[in-house]
Amino acid sequence: MRMSGAALPVVAAGCVGLGVTSLWWVLPAVGLSFLAGLRTERVRSAVVVFAVLVAGGVLVVGSVPAWILLGLRFVVLAVCTGMGPWLLGRFWRQSQELVRAGWERAERLEREQQLVAEQARLRERARIAQDMHDALGHDLSLIALRAGVLKLAPDLAEPHREAAQEIRAGAAAAVDRLGEVIGILRDEGDAGRGPADADIPHLVAEAAAAGLAVRSEITGEPDGFPRATEHAAYRVVQEALTNAAKHAPGAGVTVEVAYASEGARVRVANGPAPVAPGVPAAGGGRGLVGLAERVRLAGGSFAHGPGTDGGFEVVAELPRRPAGPVPPGPAAPPSPVRELRRARRRVGRTLAAVVLVPLVTAVLLTVALRVWTLYVVSLSVLDPEVYATLQVGQDQASVERVLPGHRLPYQVPSGPSTPAPPSGEGVSCVHYAITAQLFVDRADDAYRLCFQDSRLVSRDVLVS
Repeated sequence: MRMSGAALPVVAAGCVGLGVTSLWWVLPAVGLSFLAGLRTERVRSAVVVFAVLVAGGVLVVGSVPAWILLGLRFVVLAVCTGMGPWLLGRFWRQSQELVRAGWERAERLEREQQLVAEQARLRERARIAQDMHDALGHDLSLIALRAGVLKLAPDLAEPHREAAQEIRAGAAAAVDRLGEVIGILRDEGDAGRGPADADIPHLVAEAAAAGLAVRSEITGEPDGFPRATEHAAYRVVQEALTNAAKHAPGAGVTVEVAYASEGARVRVANGPAPVAPGVPAAGGGRGLVGLAERVRLAGGSFAHGPGTDGGFEVVAELPRRPAGPVPPGPAAPPSPVRELRRARRRVGRTLAAVVLVPLVTAVLLTVALRVWTLYVVSLSVLDPEVYATLQVGQDQASVERVLPGHRLPYQVPSGPSTPAPPSGEGVSCVHYAITAQLFVDRADDAYRLCFQDSRLVSRDVLVS
């Protein structure tokens, strides 16, 4: 059964703790710590578990001084089987994420190249449309005009008059078909969505005839406005009415268009829907984005949001003449190159942490353990002059009156020349430090006093 990422740090910490009593737990501790770093997404849980483990070890060593020699083993296990493998797992995880980010960047670049090619194709279509409009449109209009003049000639025979009428009608039909082709070439997305020069009142009338409860208020005249401004106003109203009927059926819709000397203001608002109040009239997908871009290209501004009555509204401010360059579009998404560099820096920091964090932690824990050991030793120092006055066979009570109030909580390891403690029933030995100073020859030596039947039976100096 696969263990969850949240439980792995806890189980790994348990194995590290058990490793103090038996080194058989070292291998599972290393493996589980590595898996915890590899699978755990959030760092906080592992940090909390490690902090609890260290705090528990400190409390145990502080409350049971006899286990002070196990503190060094605990430090080594905590760093080498816990923190180190966990950081290696994190490094491996982030390196794999960097590889995936590289592939994603390659795919994104490929998509961007396809997008650039598509944009170039659309620009070429627009150029072709403009050429057709400038050349063919003008020529066909002249043909229609000349056919109309020829039809009115007084000395023209009736068959020729009918032929001139057919030429004029054919030229007019060709102009209409040319307009349709140009519309398709310029904007595939607008194909079949109505003529660009259709007026807003006609659009509102069509919506009302289809059953939409729409009310319009149009003030001023659009004379003198650029074609892009008229077209943008038309598309705002068209998109808002379409989405109001789709997302808020049964709600009333108000269309306000105000033409002034400085520009035009278009506002379309729908009330709350009877079933789902507050559903936006213009939707939340590509419709709003498309409208914002169209208004921006016309030099205006576009806003949308909830209305005061619980409905939704869109507002477009369009200038009569765009002032200066077109305002910039939305900010581009973060560069994939920048994201990749950031990921590389993150992996580099993790690699540095793999080396530095365990080292610093080991140093800090070792120093803390050493300070605590010195404190314990300082409480159990037996003055050499006092030790010299002790005699074998002396009463235990009289001996204890001159001994320090604390004794060493652990048995000091001795060298091969040190005599063994006395054997026999009822023998008990205690240890005292010779000095608490670190940088002296006898820093690790100790006194051993053994008692039997309330008498001092041996006194030895243990040389480490």
